[in-house]
Amino acid sequence: MIEEKLELLRIKLPTPPTPAGSYVPVIRTGNLLFISGQIPMTDGKVVFTGKVSDDNLETAQKSAKMCAINIIAQIKRELGNLDKVSKIVRLSGFVNSIPEFSQQPKVINHASDLFFEIFGEKGKHSRIAVGVSSLPLNSMTEIDAIVEFTD
Repeated sequence: MIEEKLELLRIKLPTPPTPAGSYVPVIRTGNLLFISGQIPMTDGKVVFTGKVSDDNLETAQKSAKMCAINIIAQIKRELGNLDKVSKIVRLSGFVNSIPEFSQQPKVINHASDLFFEIFGEKGKHSRIAVGVSSLPLNSMTEIDAIVEFTD
C-alpha cells in the first residue's frame, strides 16, 4: 500500500546513503527505529548545500523533502516493507541558516507533509525545527527520525 502511494507520487527511493562518520544509519531497539540524521544526498553527493535565507526558502524546502525521502529509504532497507511502519514518532529538523532567518518550520514542513501524505495518520509526528550555524558537508538541511514498527 505504501509502495503504491510512492508510485503515485512519482517518488523512487534511492539507495540509502552511507554514513559520513563513525555511526550506523539505523538502530533497531524493541519496536522502534532510530534513524540517524539524513542529509539531501543522492548517489554519494550532497545535492543542496549552503546557508538558508528568505531568498532560497523553496530550495531549502526541496532539501528537507530529499532528507525525508532518504529517511524512508533507510526505513525500507531496515524493515524490508514500509507497511510495517505503525507510526512516525518524531522528526528533528536542522536548517543551516543565516542568523536572521527564522522560518525553519516552513523548511521542515516539507518533510513533515511528505510523511503525512505517504503514511496518513501514521505519519503524524512530534517535531523540532531549528536553525544551526553549519551542517555536515555544508548541507542545507539534516533530519533524523524515530519510527515505530510492527513485525
